[in-house]
Amino acid sequence: MSFASRLQREWLAPGLLSALLLPLSWLYGAVVRWRADRTRPALLPVPVIVVGNWIVGGAGKTPTTLALLRMLEGVRIGVVSRGYGRSSDEVHLLTRESSASEAGDEPLLIHLRCGVPVAVGRDRVAAARALLGRHPDLQLLISDDGLQHPRLPRALSVLVFDERGLGNGRLLPAGPLREPARATRPDEIVLYNAKRPSTPLPGFFARRQLGGAVALDAWWRGEPASLDALYGLRGRPLVAAAGMAQPQRFFDMLTELGLGFTPLALPDHHRFATLPWPAGTGDVLLTEKDAVKLRPEQLGSTRAWVVTLDFQPEPDFEALLRERVLDLLS
Repeated sequence: MSFASRLQREWLAPGLLSALLLPLSWLYGAVVRWRADRTRPALLPVPVIVVGNWIVGGAGKTPTTLALLRMLEGVRIGVVSRGYGRSSDEVHLLTRESSASEAGDEPLLIHLRCGVPVAVGRDRVAAARALLGRHPDLQLLISDDGLQHPRLPRALSVLVFDERGLGNGRLLPAGPLREPARATRPDEIVLYNAKRPSTPLPGFFARRQLGGAVALDAWWRGEPASLDALYGLRGRPLVAAAGMAQPQRFFDMLTELGLGFTPLALPDHHRFATLPWPAGTGDVLLTEKDAVKLRPEQLGSTRAWVVTLDFQPEPDFEALLRERVLDLLS
């Protein structure tokens, strides 16, 4: 077992390696507290909702951001993000012609899916100011990630947890936590991207299932996915590729729908500089996060299908969110 694999296993159940790294965790925690104590939030003219998590890896921040944008339809919203996987740290305002290397895969997906203004940059505050300068009519900003950036003001935070919960409860690098676990504050809402609570924190739940499939070229034209198209792939020899932090989630949902496939787990934010599946592969299933980095003309004879995610927080979460946002905008 590699060092990284062993460490990630011990992030869930502590062992000797995790214990040996505890002094570094204490140092990391001291730095986190020092930054929080000495950093004042910047001033922005509109409220900011931060969607984030305490644990490293994909807990479901981007699906949550997409769900918030859907729930708050009618409010003029912009999105800011770091844009992981970009070729630059500078601020970039997205257009439909932006590439994933310019914008990052998840911000580009948000922009293409929802059509809202999006800005990316290592400095979230600078990205927010640039976005508001271009779109002064915006009423609200959503930050896809940003909990660990104390300069970014937040009127409300949505804390997303998956099945891993708090892991072994230790800070990086002895554990998976990016900040110390604590009780939630009045301006924080917990959303579980899981079937049951994975932490002691009270919160709401989201239902996660596949929404359907659509051919890659049709997806780029904005055509919707359908379950009939996904079911129609049953019985075919398929490769399922997933460049995400938790690819097994994607594979498990495909299996639950009765699809047989060869799984191809790729690194999170995989760039697709070359095609990662064998030459001559007939049909490939992709997540939307990966589809934004592939153009149909790259595929040759391979048929690529984009499999969409249907992520639905429970109605009580939506009701509370809308109530909080109305208060912020009043």
